[in-house]
Amino acid sequence: MNLTPIIPFEPIQAEIVPQGGDWVAQIKWDGVRILTYFDGQDVKLFNRRINERTNHYPELRDIGSYCAASSVILDGEVIALGADQKPSFHEVMRRDGLRRLERVKEVQRQVPITYMIFDVIYCNGQWVHQRPLRERMDLLSDIIVPQDHAQLVPFHHDADTLFDVISKQGMEGIIVKDLNSSYGINAKDKRWQKKKNFRDIIAVVGGVTLKAGVVNALLLGAYDLEGKLWYIGHVGTGKLTKEEWRNLTQLVQPLIQAEKPFTNRPERMKEAIWLLPKLTVKVQYMEWTQGDVLRQPSIQSFVDISPEEARLTDLL
Repeated sequence: MNLTPIIPFEPIQAEIVPQGGDWVAQIKWDGVRILTYFDGQDVKLFNRRINERTNHYPELRDIGSYCAASSVILDGEVIALGADQKPSFHEVMRRDGLRRLERVKEVQRQVPITYMIFDVIYCNGQWVHQRPLRERMDLLSDIIVPQDHAQLVPFHHDADTLFDVISKQGMEGIIVKDLNSSYGINAKDKRWQKKKNFRDIIAVVGGVTLKAGVVNALLLGAYDLEGKLWYIGHVGTGKLTKEEWRNLTQLVQPLIQAEKPFTNRPERMKEAIWLLPKLTVKVQYMEWTQGDVLRQPSIQSFVDISPEEARLTDLL
């Protein structure tokens, strides 16, 4: 492939989002950020950390089925629906987290995905990331052919109304974008702003508790700027199935250690089995309490993210 993968543009967090004719809002999907690269011959997929995912989503390799460009870099979110027919991070991670790629076809049947496309960075041999968003959106409309497995993300001019709608539906949030803005490669600034309906964090698993020999709760941590791991709460609820709890029990065995990995004193000290902080998990929560722990955390899924990326600053 002749196209070098890039680090995509990221939005900043905002409680009050901009309004006006130069701003549009889109749904923030609870999925996996995927960029599609097509140099005219080869198609490759990479996530935001430039880890290849080409073989995880074979339905997206047939780029001619949903994109008319002769070469392109597309930005979007791969989503999968849960039993409630809403985007489920846990479900999409059944695809994205696969390690045994010989199971792709099997899991592909179990977990259909849709690629929600919202930007174009390169098209027909030309870099277009410096063009205004309004031009890039027009270009997307020209080149994207919607299919079951690929859709163009619609936009709305009334951000508050869109946020109210997705909040009532229990969805993740919205992203508001400046129509005059360029696309910032390896950037994060106020050209894109996100407002979340609920909060989430990537946390490190520093310990577990057991019930009848099976893991039933995780002790969570996050790193400060000095590299110290701080306990931020425990969680035993969420979207893990009984089978996944049993598999987790086996997975943590090689990580067991005698010493507590946390700088501070966790709850459930007497019950805890300490672990090397190697596993990372996406956790949804209500708020960050005055006692410096997560309120009502809920496990969404284990993720393939470096433990060092679990940062206390993401809670502040």
